[in-house]
Amino acid sequence: MSTTNTSGRRKTAVARIYLQDGNGAITVNGKDYKVYFPTLPLQYIVNQSFEVAEVAGKYDVKVNVAGGGVKGQAEAVRLAIAKAIVELDADKKSALRAKGLVTRDMRMVERKKPGRAKARKRFQFSKR
Repeated sequence: MSTTNTSGRRKTAVARIYLQDGNGAITVNGKDYKVYFPTLPLQYIVNQSFEVAEVAGKYDVKVNVAGGGVKGQAEAVRLAIAKAIVELDADKKSALRAKGLVTRDMRMVERKKPGRAKARKRFQFSKR
């Protein structure tokens, strides 16, 4: 089997993955994913697409991820893996869609507006 290449995004994080047949090794930016994502919730997020599609341990994944924080990066990797699984086997799409794993989360940070402290927060006003 050739390599399947997809990308996933979340907030400002972008993940590019290369998925191929193997024994379940996941490498993120040259490190094992358990080293790159040290907490169990982040590791669960990365593996979630494989578990829902019931293909855990069948594919090796090489990931390049940049931008954002670790949670956004983990969710970007999850989306990219889900898209790659759907590309290989379209029958898995309904199970992944039911868990919301093939939908791009479009929520982004709102920009700061001029004349305000933050995006919506205003400066303190005192009438005196």
